[in-house]
Amino acid sequence: MNQSGVAARRVTIADLSRELGITKGTVSRALNGYTDISASTRQRVERAAERLGYRPLTQAQAIRTGRSQSIGLVIETGNHDAHRPFLAEFLAGASSAAAAEGWTLTVSTADTPDQVLQRMQQLVQDRKADGFILPRTLSDDPRVAHLRAHDVPFVLFGRVADPTGCAWFDFKGGVAIRDAVHRLHAAGHRRIGYIGSTPEYHYEKLRLAGFRRGLSDLGLAEEPALMCENAVIRSQGAEAARQFLCQPDRPTALIYAVDDAALGAWDAAHEAGLAIGHDLSIVSYDGTKEGAAARPSLASYAVDNRYAGERLAHLLIRRVRGEAPEALREECDVPFRPGGSFGPVRGPTGGNPSGRMP
Repeated sequence: MNQSGVAARRVTIADLSRELGITKGTVSRALNGYTDISASTRQRVERAAERLGYRPLTQAQAIRTGRSQSIGLVIETGNHDAHRPFLAEFLAGASSAAAAEGWTLTVSTADTPDQVLQRMQQLVQDRKADGFILPRTLSDDPRVAHLRAHDVPFVLFGRVADPTGCAWFDFKGGVAIRDAVHRLHAAGHRRIGYIGSTPEYHYEKLRLAGFRRGLSDLGLAEEPALMCENAVIRSQGAEAARQFLCQPDRPTALIYAVDDAALGAWDAAHEAGLAIGHDLSIVSYDGTKEGAAARPSLASYAVDNRYAGERLAHLLIRRVRGEAPEALREECDVPFRPGGSFGPVRGPTGGNPSGRMP
């Protein structure tokens, strides 16, 4: 209603067309982000739309374009970290980025991998999602195969073995783990163990490769007795550390692929009569609040999950609008968060604990 109590007439694309002196088709394509419209024209249209109070009719737009202007995310609740605090930050980032484009975020849950596929298919059929963000990517991911087969746009939070037709945003986890080896080596450590995550997840392959690359850089031999995987929670991380610490020539430092598992080192070290950060150094990856709250605090590579959500939403919207997946691939460095769990090796071989990969 306007001040006189009469319903105000809705501003239409035709109004914008007359105001700007350009065709309705150009206005429509500018508002929907088509790449054949110049940035200057798109900016003119968007400014005029805001000035005149233009608001699209979402339902009508969905019928006309075949799009719901909604990003889909299906969370598998059976995963060990499905409800971790980082999820709230990730969802906040994706939601705010989508809203800035006039889109929404549709979140659903499923108990099993098969149910994830069913839920995605249902969301597409019901026009509740135009495409999907795929977190926690497997090297051979059935979600990717399913969406490829049904020609549904998607963007990966991570990577997969076969990148064909894939857009993604990823943090450089392998680079971070390699850097961790260099930091520990500079602090005098020579016997460095690696405790990885589930090998089916592609991020684990990249982090393990980063560990091996770090050893190779520094002329350190790979020792199978100081390398293991399948540690994703505290109890598993503790058990892996126990196996390493009972060796006659035990490691002086451990690198974990994930923080949740790394916290298990506190339990194993306590049982062995070792002090974290003094007798045994720990470096991990994730940058969780739980790690920061540990005593001593966990040294970790801290990812920005809100930023990841924002970038993935932007990339998916661009993918839905027709951009090639090969042009939608981004990787981001991960900063090192110092902590009390990192220290120089004891004895005459000690080095500079602030050292990093050259």
